[in-house]
Amino acid sequence: MLFLLPAYLSENTSITHFSPVIKEYIMQTDYFFVENEKTARKVVKFFAPEKKQSYLKLFLLDKYTENNDIKEAQELMLKGQDFGLLSEAGLPCIADPGNLIVKWCHEKNIRVIPISGPSSIILALISSGFNGQEFTFNGYLPIEKGEKKKQIQSLEASVQKTGYTQIFMETPYRNNQLLEDLIKFLSPNTKLCIAANINDPEHEFIKTKTIKDWQKHKPELHKIPAVFVLGK
Repeated sequence: MLFLLPAYLSENTSITHFSPVIKEYIMQTDYFFVENEKTARKVVKFFAPEKKQSYLKLFLLDKYTENNDIKEAQELMLKGQDFGLLSEAGLPCIADPGNLIVKWCHEKNIRVIPISGPSSIILALISSGFNGQEFTFNGYLPIEKGEKKKQIQSLEASVQKTGYTQIFMETPYRNNQLLEDLIKFLSPNTKLCIAANINDPEHEFIKTKTIKDWQKHKPELHKIPAVFVLGK
């Protein structure tokens, strides 16, 4: 079996926010696909502090991974070994490369077990006040200035034309620059939700305002995990 295990969005989140079954599945196997070993060990310790870290068998699965890179792990699964798939934050396979092994499991008739947990994308959407029936997650915007401007204006036009909510992210150290670009390239009356430090009991920040209002009071977002949402 492959357990799709959620990770916390903030280390300060109480463990009572999570299903006890997460710990049960972590205790059930020592084998995990992970995007980052250091983060994965912290997540395992958060949910199951009594589990011996020396027992963990971690297989790297990031955006560069191909099936040949995890052949050893796949052979173990074909022999009946259970594995967990751990995200860097939130749910596996959403803004996360884990779908590679999930797809392979379906092809090999290996059972996939999803466990509910937080998704920053969904939590930002439901907190925004925007259309939750029809929405698009756009991942990360282009880095190049001209392409980024074109994408931002295209997302705004899509909101106005279709009513679909548009969700996107940025690498945390570029958040402030993205906000500056949004203020610069979007119309003053366009509405933007910024959802930062989601699930952090002390520092969570979720606000929906027009661009002209954001221009008056810009939050400090440098190196803070955030999701940006455009909508009506």
